Amino acid sequence: MQGLDKIPNLEMKIVLAEYNPDWPKVFELECSLLIRILGDSVAKIEHIGSTAVPGLISKPIVDIMVGLNDFSIADRLVPKIVNLGYTYFPKFEDVMPNRRFFKKLVNNTATHHIHMTGIDNEFWQRHLLFRNYLRGNSETAKEYAALKKELAKQDWEDSNDFAEAKTEFVKKVEINIL
Repeated sequence: MQGLDKIPNLEMKIVLAEYNPDWPKVFELECSLLIRILGDSVAKIEHIGSTAVPGLISKPIVDIMVGLNDFSIADRLVPKIVNLGYTYFPKFEDVMPNRRFFKKLVNNTATHHIHMTGIDNEFWQRHLLFRNYLRGNSETAKEYAALKKELAKQDWEDSNDFAEAKTEFVKKVEINIL
């Protein structure tokens, strides 16, 4: 086809940042906003992902997990989170029907992700176990950081591909935890 050589390269680089001691404060600020708008609908809100592990290199995006006692109300809460400036991504529900995913962008850069799920969901439990394990096991956290640095050298079509590339390591750690 004519003109295909002019299609821009859609690959992206993953940008990692050294641990920022302000990340927990950024989480707390966003958490207080979420509590204010979601109220008693929420059982618990947790800071997850690498920004929640002191000293760990990370994409500078604060991951927030909103836990619901009753996940059946999740869709009613979506507009409230969108009103905080988040974009809702229903396309991921095909793969993970028991999670609602949101992203906040500032100047076209992701700053926060929200994963809303039930507190009885495997997603909730796995993410807390992994975060807590890395917090208490510096050698494993160093191995994870090294893997992320190596993977970040590659070009990725999508940041989800980068996340998928870490899955084998995460699953290996989860086997040790469970």
